[in-house]
Amino acid sequence: MKKTVAEDVNVTFEDQQKINIFARHTSRITELKDEIEVKKKELQNLEDACDDILMLEDSLLIPYQIGDVFISHSQEETQEMLEAAKKGLQDEIDSLQSRVESIQQVLSDLKVQLYAKFGNNINLEADDS
Repeated sequence: MKKTVAEDVNVTFEDQQKINIFARHTSRITELKDEIEVKKKELQNLEDACDDILMLEDSLLIPYQIGDVFISHSQEETQEMLEAAKKGLQDEIDSLQSRVESIQQVLSDLKVQLYAKFGNNINLEADDS
């Protein structure tokens, strides 16, 4: 049987700061990914609404929620409002995804630095449980 012996490695204040930054960024990525999933579900709901409106008769007024109030619009106006909402939501999703990518770059840089110093004495991989 092989036994691995942990080496004594001094953790400096700067190392601890890097570990803390890594933990905060990992937590932030999780939050951002959850937010992206919520926005994707909202986008899918808007797409479903657009599809449903296409099946309606042209003469119907369709209620559209603006804030706390529902206002009736024609099918064409409602379709335009839904398209604008979809575009805005897609822009938000793209912005969140670019933030995730930039944070992932910072995390990969920190991983390199921390693994270089601590080797197998530190675990920076996320648990997928």
